[in-house]
Amino acid sequence: MAKGMILAAGQGTRVRPLTRDLPKPMVPILGKPVMEYLIEHLARHGVTEIMVNVAYHHHKIEEYFGDGSRWGVDIGYAYEGVREHGDILPRPKGSAGGMRSIQDQSGFFDETTIVLCGDALVDLDITAALAEHHAKAAIASVIAMDVPLADVQSYGIVVACQDGRIASFQEKPQPQDAKSTLASTGIYIFEPEVLELVPQGQTYDIGSQLFPQLVSHQKAFFVQNRPFHWIDIGRVSDYWSVLQRVLKGEIAAMPMPGKQVRPGVWAGINTSVDWDRVTIEGPVYIGSSVRIEPGAKIIGPAWIGHGSLIRSGAVITRSVLFEYTRIAAGMHFDEMIVSRHYCVDRHGETIYVGDESSPLRWGDSRAST
Repeated sequence: MAKGMILAAGQGTRVRPLTRDLPKPMVPILGKPVMEYLIEHLARHGVTEIMVNVAYHHHKIEEYFGDGSRWGVDIGYAYEGVREHGDILPRPKGSAGGMRSIQDQSGFFDETTIVLCGDALVDLDITAALAEHHAKAAIASVIAMDVPLADVQSYGIVVACQDGRIASFQEKPQPQDAKSTLASTGIYIFEPEVLELVPQGQTYDIGSQLFPQLVSHQKAFFVQNRPFHWIDIGRVSDYWSVLQRVLKGEIAAMPMPGKQVRPGVWAGINTSVDWDRVTIEGPVYIGSSVRIEPGAKIIGPAWIGHGSLIRSGAVITRSVLFEYTRIAAGMHFDEMIVSRHYCVDRHGETIYVGDESSPLRWGDSRAST
């Protein structure tokens, strides 16, 4: 069949502060890490041997996913770091460099391998993509998607011949300069020989270094333009938008957890809500052990993480509360992502708890009586 590689060693700087304490693949969507959806998807398509390269906050990924047996897969980890002054520090080797390091250790990539970025939601028909890759006798394939011409400056653009053979790449071109509207989705299919082109022991990137090499060597390197959902969480504003879409039920195979207790309202167990004295307009998910005091108002799409407390008179509009978040009485949080330590508006502006210049008051529900 095929093996899997999930790229999870990046620092996630563009989605700070969400990645202050979490690696980007662990950022939650409907209470589950992004990477969990990828592993479930790989398993559905029979990809059951999966390597994950890790660096920043690597233990959080390893502790959550373990050996993969909960998902019916085998997961291995490759830590990328250095020793400096007695400390072990994360230092990613680049997407291609990390794969070459794994190959040098064990020869793991001994058959066709599908490579996924650990921070995007996809529902690609992996089985069909692998079949096309083999039918073309490709040694490497890039899965791409047509994007509007106005959006090409946000992506790596693939320029291909009529038969799909890749001729060149453009990195975030201006619309007037774009030679194509095919955006690389960060999903690749490799044969083992591809990794022989990656220099040993060096930091080396798939997109900016390995791919130009494949083109210059005139290898059997193809693009696939496939219809599928690809939701990249590149920035905090993307994360907010993704959650709004998911909560509205626009993304297949991502059902709301909990039990539907009112039309458009789902709840976990042990919640405390006086339904006659609160206003809740769905879609809203209320996590387990959440307490919502009388007079509070929630307007969806909204997600209230487990253990949270919303005081009387507070208004939550189209927002996401991470677990154990306390919203003070009378506060209005509008189109925000809120955690115990910070809140971020949909444009990425961040306020931290205790900032006296902000009128907003919130904190940690675990400290509440």
